[in-house]
Amino acid sequence: MDFNYSPEDEAFRREFRTWLEQNRPDRPIQNLAGGFEQDEEDWQRKLAWYRKLASGGWTCVDWPREFGGRGLDTLKTIIYHEELQRIDAPLPFIGSGPSLVGPTLMQWGTAEQKQRFIPKIITGEEIWCQGYSEPNSGSDLASLQTRATEEGDYFVINGQKIWTSQAQYADWAFVLCRTDPDAPKHRGISYILVNMKTPGITVRPLVQMSGARGFNEVFFDDVRTPKNMLVGAKNQGWQVAITTLMYERGMGGGGQPLIALTQELAELARQVDRNGRPAWQDSDVRQKIAELRCEAEALRYTGLRNLTRRLRGLPPGPEGSILKLGGSELNLRAELFAMELLGAHSQLEFRAPHAIDDGRWSFRMLSARGGTIAAGTNQIQHNIIGERVLGLPKG
Repeated sequence: MDFNYSPEDEAFRREFRTWLEQNRPDRPIQNLAGGFEQDEEDWQRKLAWYRKLASGGWTCVDWPREFGGRGLDTLKTIIYHEELQRIDAPLPFIGSGPSLVGPTLMQWGTAEQKQRFIPKIITGEEIWCQGYSEPNSGSDLASLQTRATEEGDYFVINGQKIWTSQAQYADWAFVLCRTDPDAPKHRGISYILVNMKTPGITVRPLVQMSGARGFNEVFFDDVRTPKNMLVGAKNQGWQVAITTLMYERGMGGGGQPLIALTQELAELARQVDRNGRPAWQDSDVRQKIAELRCEAEALRYTGLRNLTRRLRGLPPGPEGSILKLGGSELNLRAELFAMELLGAHSQLEFRAPHAIDDGRWSFRMLSARGGTIAAGTNQIQHNIIGERVLGLPKG
């Protein structure tokens, strides 16, 4: 494989870099663990940056032009993210519109749904959240019990969702509901779009131990939504849901952010003392950081294998599960090692006085375990790799 970019790709890099130099934010946009913000100020800065990118046509860049994107190929999309990372202003997570429901609507939505929703996802005018998990339906999502019954031209929804990212800011949600309770659990499910301002919806925050408030519980009490908000066929929503999950799984893992993380660890080791001298002078510290860097590089090359498949038009391989599994576990171990380096300073909270690096290490460490659960738990990823890649029998 040729790892060099073409002259056309480099010309695109220069075009985007020029725009960024003229429009970059005045200070870094922190995408802390999971992309969740610490407070309202963080959210507003991220939203403003997303909308600034949108004003130049720099959101949803890999979407087809017919839907308002730039139609960028895979390599140019990688360059796009590289340039955002270079200025410490990655594409902010402002809900599940750009990454999940937008691409799903392109495939499954009606003409009216596409026209109504997709433009406002691109601009960031409307924020979306995902109504999938329930208190007793996490990894076994198909066991969900939220019901939607038909009344005239409406579905009436009752039930509860949990771990709903950005629900407190969301204008809309895409919700999995059981519309045929007598059907087998993977059938009888429908994929319904719900206006979050509809009477009967209650959002309650789930404050994480890091202090982040990205997750929520969402309760539906006789929530009425028009039938034209059904995506795909009634009782066939599992197929639509799997499409969304494929996009979610593709978001996980990857080596480049972890390589940057090991560079941050090296800088931290030069800042803090260990046994009366900079920790970086300790060979054990350097060896540990080198070990983490080697694993990050291995994940980067695994990602390149995945990229090669995509460029050749092949279906996704096992690399997605491997990247998600390896990336989330490596991130957790790296953040825990940062706590060792910080020593007593690791007890200081995010943005606490005298906290090293503004306390972001403790925030990320407390959040890192969540990465092993999000987008399919690591236990599920082990099963996928064991059964579908290694051919092991089911347990």
